[in-house]
Amino acid sequence: MSEHRFAPAYRPDIDGLRALAVIAVVLYHAQVPGFGGGYVGVDVFFVISGYLITRLLAGSGVKPLRLRWSEFYLRRARRILPALLLVSLVASAAAVAILLPYDLTRFGKYLTASSLFLSNLPEWKEHTGYLNSRSRWRSSSIWCTRWRFT
Repeated sequence: MSEHRFAPAYRPDIDGLRALAVIAVVLYHAQVPGFGGGYVGVDVFFVISGYLITRLLAGSGVKPLRLRWSEFYLRRARRILPALLLVSLVASAAAVAILLPYDLTRFGKYLTASSLFLSNLPEWKEHTGYLNSRSRWRSSSIWCTRWRFT
């Protein structure tokens, strides 16, 4: 008996919206005048991602939801964890080469929390946050990965 898999049709319009959302965020971080609403791009990207994830999980009645859920997280882990490992290794090598001991200790704390997808905890403990422009050690590169994985 063959296994039926639900594979939603490719939607170029959704990819286009996601690209616009990413461009808005990049232009915001590049401080291009007129793009002060970069967080709108993040919101749009997450709404679209939520829609796609819901379609994947709810789109097929062939398997019980708990099996689809576990397969979903397994696929995400296979896709995201290698990139997380590579980014962590490269950032760690750079940190060892350029940071002073105090900053290296803080970097290690954030790296550990980010690796466990808990990077909000040290930010909360230090009363900084993603939106706090004075926060030196924002783990924003891991922040998006963490939310995509959860």
